[in-house]
Amino acid sequence: QVQLVESGGGLVQPGGSLRLSCVASGSIRSIRAMGWYRQAPGKERELVAVIISGGSTNYPDSVKGRFTISGDNAKNTVYLQMDSLKPEDTAVYYCNADIMDWASYSVMNYWGKGTLVTVSS
Repeated sequence: QVQLVESGGGLVQPGGSLRLSCVASGSIRSIRAMGWYRQAPGKERELVAVIISGGSTNYPDSVKGRFTISGDNAKNTVYLQMDSLKPEDTAVYYCNADIMDWASYSVMNYWGKGTLVTVSS
């Protein structure tokens, strides 16, 4: 079994920064991709950033230039550095990963439970 655990959420003022972390643990053979999604109240969950094994990244225009995703393969960890935060960035942020485990040798998609980010003065 594989688990994703996020940390680093909290309250920050507009223009401030936060760094989220997500650690994958369990029976992990390889990680194909890790990413962050967010869901604001009354809105659909949306992609925030993704990093593919090999290092390529992708961001939607809404966060491009403000958010940076990075990974530490040795620690099975992905980070999301969020700068110049805006009130509209307020949401629950979820970690997501495509992981091959040792038991099934299949790539499966996993979600963390989320961490709340609130941007407010």
